[in-house]
Amino acid sequence: MRKRKRTGWRRYVNGITISTTVTVLFVTLPLYLMLASSFKGAKGIGSAAFYPKDFSTSNYNNAFSQYTFARYILNSVLIAVITTALVLFLSTMAGYALGRLPMRAKLPVMVALLMISVFPAIAVIAPLFLLMKTIHWLNSYQALIVPYTAFNLPFAIWIMRNYMLGIPKEMEETSRIDGAGPLRTLWSIVLPQAKPGLFTAGIFTFTACWTEFLMALSFNSDNNFRTIPVGTALFGSPFTIPYGTIFAASMVAVVPIAILVLIFRKSVVSGLTAGAVKG
Repeated sequence: MRKRKRTGWRRYVNGITISTTVTVLFVTLPLYLMLASSFKGAKGIGSAAFYPKDFSTSNYNNAFSQYTFARYILNSVLIAVITTALVLFLSTMAGYALGRLPMRAKLPVMVALLMISVFPAIAVIAPLFLLMKTIHWLNSYQALIVPYTAFNLPFAIWIMRNYMLGIPKEMEETSRIDGAGPLRTLWSIVLPQAKPGLFTAGIFTFTACWTEFLMALSFNSDNNFRTIPVGTALFGSPFTIPYGTIFAASMVAVVPIAILVLIFRKSVVSGLTAGAVKG
């Protein structure tokens, strides 16, 4: 019986190991192929080689010299950073109110936020476009900052509210006894304890803004306001597609997200775990 149990346990562990390895390969292999192709020359792009035989950095040079890729990076950084700051500020206030303060109709509010967070953006593109046109916001930064904030805020509120629930109330009560008000308590007591939740909400929001395509394509047709996804997709001409330059630009776009995840990976895991367990 013991041998059978041990054999069954080993099969279970081996199955998990194999599935994890397959998943990792499935995710990393396309990234590696994109990286390798970004260093291939014009002749090597169509080859099936797993490494660049004619190593060249011309694709990266073309992205910045032939196209205004640096402008796309600047636009994406401005929009993503401002949106993330707004979402973190608003979600912290709302999450604290929903998680710590006495409120009526909390459940309907949370259900409404959940419904908004899964609502498809394509369903509101047409009315949003008409609204942006009416208020003369097309081809501007606010044309993306405001919708991005609205669409990312519900999920961030869920994360912050769930994390707020796990902070001991005794700490807030002690602060109130010392004479601190709600805002002072939030800033000095709650926020230092909620850093993993802030990092989680911030990284998810920044990534969503950095990679969003549909709204950026619909609202900003001016090249001066295009973001990285739209600008990269429009590389080339109707008759030629510079795949190597597109791969190079895509690799540059992946770097900030990879750096953020590597730096704050422990905080993100902690924030998601706290939200899932304590929410």
